Amino acid sequence: MVRPSGFLNLIPTLNLTTRPLHILNPHRLPPSSVITPAPRPPPSSPSSSDLSQLAARRLPSSQSPASLLVLDALPLASPPRYVSGRCLAVSVFAPSVLAASVSLRCMLPSPWFLCSAWSVLCAGAAVVHSSLVLDHFGVDPTKGLSDTQSKDTALVFQVVQHARLYGVNVLPEDKRAPFWKLVLKQFDDLLVKILIAAAVISFLLALFNGETGLMAFLEPSVILLILAANAAVGVITETNAEKALEELRAYQADVATVLRNGCLSILPATELVPGDIVEVSVGCKIPADMRMIEMLSSQVRVDQAILTGESSSVEKELQTTTTTNAVYQDKTNILFSGTVMVAGRARAVVVGVGPNTAMGNIRDSMLHTEDEGTPLKKKLDEFGTFLAKVIAGICVLVWIVNIGHFHDPAHGGFLRGAIHYFKIAVALAVAAIPEGLPAVVTTCLALGTKRMARLNAIVRSLPSVETLGCTTVICSDKTGTLTTNMMSVAKICVVESAKRSPVATEYSVSGTTYAPEGTIFDNAGMQLDFPAQSPCLLHIAMCSALCNESTLQYNPDKGKYEKIGESTEVALRVFAEKVGLPGFNSMPSALNMLSKHERASYCNHYWEEQFRKMDLLEFSRDRKMMSVLCSRNQLNVLFSKGAPESIIGRCTTILCNDDGSIVPLTADIRAELASRFQSFAGKETLRCLALALKWMPSGQQMLSFDDERDLTFIGLVGMLDPPRDEVRNAMLSCMTAGIRVIVVTGDNKSTAESLCRKIGAFDHFIEFSERSYTASEFEELPPLQQTLALQRMALFTRVEPSHKRMLVEALQNQNEVVAMTGDGVNDAPALKKADIGIAMGSGTAVAKSASDMVLADDNFASIVAAVAEGRAIYNNTKQFIRYMISSNIGEVVCIFVAAVLGIPDTLAPLLWVNLVTDGLPATAIGFNKQDSDVMKAKPRKVNEAVVTGWLFFRYLVIGAYVGLATIAGFIWWFVYADSGPKLPYVELMSFDTCPTRETTYPCSIFDDRHPSTVSMTVLVVVEMFNALNNLSENQSLLVVPPWSNMWLVGSIIITMLLHILILYVHPLSVLFSVTPLSWDDWMVVFYLSIPVIIIDEVLKFFSRNPIGWRLRLWFRRSDLLPKRELRDK
Repeated sequence: MVRPSGFLNLIPTLNLTTRPLHILNPHRLPPSSVITPAPRPPPSSPSSSDLSQLAARRLPSSQSPASLLVLDALPLASPPRYVSGRCLAVSVFAPSVLAASVSLRCMLPSPWFLCSAWSVLCAGAAVVHSSLVLDHFGVDPTKGLSDTQSKDTALVFQVVQHARLYGVNVLPEDKRAPFWKLVLKQFDDLLVKILIAAAVISFLLALFNGETGLMAFLEPSVILLILAANAAVGVITETNAEKALEELRAYQADVATVLRNGCLSILPATELVPGDIVEVSVGCKIPADMRMIEMLSSQVRVDQAILTGESSSVEKELQTTTTTNAVYQDKTNILFSGTVMVAGRARAVVVGVGPNTAMGNIRDSMLHTEDEGTPLKKKLDEFGTFLAKVIAGICVLVWIVNIGHFHDPAHGGFLRGAIHYFKIAVALAVAAIPEGLPAVVTTCLALGTKRMARLNAIVRSLPSVETLGCTTVICSDKTGTLTTNMMSVAKICVVESAKRSPVATEYSVSGTTYAPEGTIFDNAGMQLDFPAQSPCLLHIAMCSALCNESTLQYNPDKGKYEKIGESTEVALRVFAEKVGLPGFNSMPSALNMLSKHERASYCNHYWEEQFRKMDLLEFSRDRKMMSVLCSRNQLNVLFSKGAPESIIGRCTTILCNDDGSIVPLTADIRAELASRFQSFAGKETLRCLALALKWMPSGQQMLSFDDERDLTFIGLVGMLDPPRDEVRNAMLSCMTAGIRVIVVTGDNKSTAESLCRKIGAFDHFIEFSERSYTASEFEELPPLQQTLALQRMALFTRVEPSHKRMLVEALQNQNEVVAMTGDGVNDAPALKKADIGIAMGSGTAVAKSASDMVLADDNFASIVAAVAEGRAIYNNTKQFIRYMISSNIGEVVCIFVAAVLGIPDTLAPLLWVNLVTDGLPATAIGFNKQDSDVMKAKPRKVNEAVVTGWLFFRYLVIGAYVGLATIAGFIWWFVYADSGPKLPYVELMSFDTCPTRETTYPCSIFDDRHPSTVSMTVLVVVEMFNALNNLSENQSLLVVPPWSNMWLVGSIIITMLLHILILYVHPLSVLFSVTPLSWDDWMVVFYLSIPVIIIDEVLKFFSRNPIGWRLRLWFRRSDLLPKRELRDK
């Protein structure tokens, strides 16, 4: 293959205006020029006389025939803010007067008020003529506002007056919560408060008893350290959430070209006020909300993706908007703050600044959105409430039961006896409280985030990991999530031959990204080996490359192809690369030998080198087409592309694909092309362009509109934003898992419905007419029908930010757990409001900061994988809660039974058992493998208790055995052990009276560390066996063997090694008040511990079998934890 030498790099140049510019000093206004607003009385309801007087205020008849006279409020003493309401305006027509009620978001706090004219213009500037807006602000479009002293008193310091009335063009900083409040907020949890109380009481009792040394204060210190670590995680999470509001300011423009005093000036965008005339051109960031008043180019296009989420730019015009309930996409005469001008040049008058812009509305929505607690957090809160009541009841019961022992001489008096049993009650509380639960929950969620990261789901908020598991509705953005957000040519229609039928033939094109990779197939599905040998395809590729102002390039840092310019034009460039070049036997496969940087636009550069561009007719709304004049070897050719109806209407001949001949365009062929166009645009909802050419006279250097006649039709191109290949299977997974998917988009209804059919969103519906709604259609429904529509909805189109947030709130009111996806600034309020907000990795920083999770690959299928992982994490969380609670019940039973029986303290270092021996296995349970049928079950209900009645019964049985086995080990050493004193059981129960009576044994044996060491070892070992029980909730260890989770096996080994370490290393045994055990002691420990597996296997058997189901139904009559949602209702 011979490679053409050289490339023609066409870089668009920006022609700066030649008008004189000068820089205004923003600080040159004298201090005396600042006008202080007069005090303003509170707004009151308007009377009929007020309305009649105000209605009589007519504008002079010399002004526009229809004017809007708004009832102006007094100057505001503080920056205005938005609240929902209805504003009264008077529409004045010469000579009649009409009162109209205008629905809008208006400033002022009263629901019934007269609002300022500027508020009405902000909301309704799109539906009134631009002259009315200019008249209201008293601004001359040729001179702009005045910021200097003028002879005309009406023009004295207009800028200062407007700044005072309407505020400044800055998004105000929100009041942050002080750091100390954020820290205290993390401790506002009942379970945490109980832990703090237990730590403080233990600390005070240690001081009261004069205890010293490390062990005296070890327990309270460790508890407080754990709580401090959890508080740090919470503070970091909340700090990250606040970044969304900060990053919103990054979308504000820095400077603006402003017309003031008749001169164009470059000013800081923060100095703009309503009424300013601003000039914007290609590349400019729109500095405020503005109403267009003059177009200085043939077309104006603006990228509004940050507000609408749609990748295609919006064409702007001067005409007023006539659409009812217009959304952002419909307001084609408004330039919104933060959006970017991608084509053209225009002038506009500022109608909204700072918080009173579209961007300001988004900020307000984010600011007024309160974070909802996750389902797991709510259930843990309820569990904490229940636990507090149980602990308080048991502690009081133990204390009361032992009142008779307060007088025992061993205590040294009634008060010391009361304190002794109060310490036992505190020990009971410590035993009942799972100190490691907050740390283990955090660790398990953190492990889940690591696994999700491998699935391209980056978790920003730990609790959101679990929330995914109970998600019932996923509100997914269409563009970029379900689709690739890369416009691609999908179909081509050309005239095969005018002599035989069928006249037209179609080609399909593979490839769904900007990568120049894909093949072309004919009507029969056969791949074309040499597409460039087809005359029509070759000329379509030439026209696509030459009649094009975009650029395709490869970004090595991101490892992907990127566009510069309009998506449709880039799609044409990619298609030209897929066609290849003529005259090469190995084309286009040989192009794959090039580097990705060279491959990006190799064929396009070839055609640009072969043809020299001489003149260009830009796209205009009236012509709906663009043309370029090219020259090659003294041959001039005009290439045109545009709307099919416009191009075909200007064609008189056609290029035939079979032999490359040019024949007249007959009425029959025209009808056939119209039919194919209707099929492409209607049934398949493709974005269509027609391409044509014309041979021009040699030597012609310039083009005129008259040259766009008698064209030769080349072909019809159909493009679409294609769905991702893996989305369809992900949709099926959601349906199987009982998760409803609602596609939410700002796109047209027909286009979105076509996509939903392709991805299978409508497959399970016989009739989907009542499944698809536009935002305006939904708002017009009565409340009852809206409720029914929400339950059936699968597609929500033509939406803007407020609609997304409204949808989330409405679904949450129906007790749905909502996941919302988004990528633009417009999505931030809904992302923050949703139970779990999911931002796209390619999205804006604002969306990412407002979200709980970020998809690195922008792929809907990654959400489904994350949901499966979230369900598995919840199951594992449930298992380790079960493990810790059943173990703690065993400790409670041990202490309670010991207190009731009147035997010595059986356990010493409870904290060691709770944190070290419990903590490691509990954390390892988080590594349990995901069940194979995790996505076949329906989502769990939000009000489903973490611990149901049947599970609690199982906890009690296992816990009771753990406690009794521990007591049995203690008693065994005193009564039966060969190394023990072999006391009668009655003597053991009377240990506290030993100093007051004669015995055959020394009283010091009750201070021996052997019995408590045996009992603590029994507790540790029995809990290790109990950890194996928690590999599965209901499956036997024969089905789910221990080696299915080697992390758990490893944690059990490490825990036992640590326990052996404190037994046999002298300094540690002294520190923890334990002593080495003999082989006989270990055998007894093993015999007392192993039955816990047998007991749980029996309980699992009942859970799996019909007899067990009857038991479970009986126990489910009342859940252990109260259903707060039902109680609140």
